[in-house]
Amino acid sequence: MEGVSYQRFPKIKIRELQDNFMKFELRETDASIANALRRVMIAEVPTIAIDLVEIEVNSSVLNDEFIAHRLGLIPLVSDRAMSMRFSRDCDACDGDGQCDFCSVEFELRAKCHGDQTLDVTSRDLVSHDHTVVPVEYGAQDIPDNKGIIIVKLRRGQELALRAIARKGVGKDHAKWSPAATVTFMYEPDIYINEELMETLSYREKLDFIESSPTKVFDINPNTYQVYVCDAEAYTYDEVLKKAEAMKKPGLVEIRAKEDSFIFTVETSGAIKASQLLLNAIEVLKQKLDAVRLSADTVEADEQFGELGAHMRGG
Repeated sequence: MEGVSYQRFPKIKIRELQDNFMKFELRETDASIANALRRVMIAEVPTIAIDLVEIEVNSSVLNDEFIAHRLGLIPLVSDRAMSMRFSRDCDACDGDGQCDFCSVEFELRAKCHGDQTLDVTSRDLVSHDHTVVPVEYGAQDIPDNKGIIIVKLRRGQELALRAIARKGVGKDHAKWSPAATVTFMYEPDIYINEELMETLSYREKLDFIESSPTKVFDINPNTYQVYVCDAEAYTYDEVLKKAEAMKKPGLVEIRAKEDSFIFTVETSGAIKASQLLLNAIEVLKQKLDAVRLSADTVEADEQFGELGAHMRGG
């Protein structure tokens, strides 16, 4: 019935999981929850990133602001970000953002003494907290794995700086976003009209299958029956156009399952993909609790009037 809400119990099934990549199913919910989860994963799961840079010496070809910007975009391991304080809310340093509860200090000192160009990379950043370090990409034993390049120095050039990393979220600045990409799609539901399909010749069936740019359909070599081999590969409408061209409208019906979604998540490396999902769910729960508390407050005001506002100090 339209306008009637009901309690739902969303379920998640992990399909593929790596450190910085995951694919999972979200079922028994609607697009509003799926999109809310996607937006929270991109913009509201906190990470740690360099937010303040104090340049002591810089004789490189890049100016101070350019280097500070590059430092801010280096992903830092942010496993403890959820337990850290936002600098604006930290009472230990009165919002200064330079204490152990809300920040991590880095130092970088590099000078080129030879004729070869010196690459200053994220590996040259020295952290005062061993749990918050620049993200490493690739295997440690690869000689060319030097980290993310910050600047190149020639003979006599020097770079010395102090940097402060703080907790933040992606909606404030992209450097705090833990996600490289988060997408979801409706799970497709493909129905083949077997009666119409049997009216096609073997050659016509092959033409129909090959009309799809991706491998959605296949044919049984023994029974010559067309079947769906990978419904999720469906992204184009060429098969529907082919059916129309063959004068067989209704040969296939493709619908979206409105309560089932397939997510693809890739992280920057600041936190693992599995932890990003868990943190996003936790942030979403906190938001829902805030909405519930706000609704209770409005209800109390309606019931008790000025007394309710006075008890909250309003």
